[in-house]
Amino acid sequence: MGHSVKRPKEQKENLNRILRVALLTFSLALFFTFLSEYFIVRTKSIVISIVFLVFIIFVHIIFDVIGIAATAAEEAPFHAKASKKIKGARESYLMVRNADKVANFCNDVIGDITGTIGGALGISLARQISEIFTGKELLINILITSLIAAVTVASKGLGKKFAIERAEDVLEVAGIILYQIEKNIKVKILKDH
Repeated sequence: MGHSVKRPKEQKENLNRILRVALLTFSLALFFTFLSEYFIVRTKSIVISIVFLVFIIFVHIIFDVIGIAATAAEEAPFHAKASKKIKGARESYLMVRNADKVANFCNDVIGDITGTIGGALGISLARQISEIFTGKELLINILITSLIAAVTVASKGLGKKFAIERAEDVLEVAGIILYQIEKNIKVKILKDH
């Protein structure tokens, strides 16, 4: 069986989408990196650094759950709700319809950004703690990096199970949130082609 050949128009649309995703990734990474650096440099507080790190890991997990739920959910439950004009149902339906794009954004774009920032925050946190426990820099760095990895992997594992088992519930909530965002910024994020 041969692979289907994409037409030039499809190739151009695909390339444009990839470039938009790359630009969005760069912009979000720039914003979140600036925000994290600002907090760390300004506060020099271990507690605030830990809180911000936990927040970044939480965002990573939430978006991972949404991306997986979009690929695991069925469209049918959202058709019925959307026909009844239930707020967020159309957005939930569009997340399922565009599952590949939603998963790419949630799992790859947001996931990679938060993973990178989480690692940078871990290094910064290790540096802050090393100022208290001088001479233990290597041990502290190894422990913090390992702890971040363990917490992230375990949480994502639980999140994946939840996302698969409760995909429609996850997307119902995500759809309501997306509906509110679109309503407030007056821009449709997901479109029905």
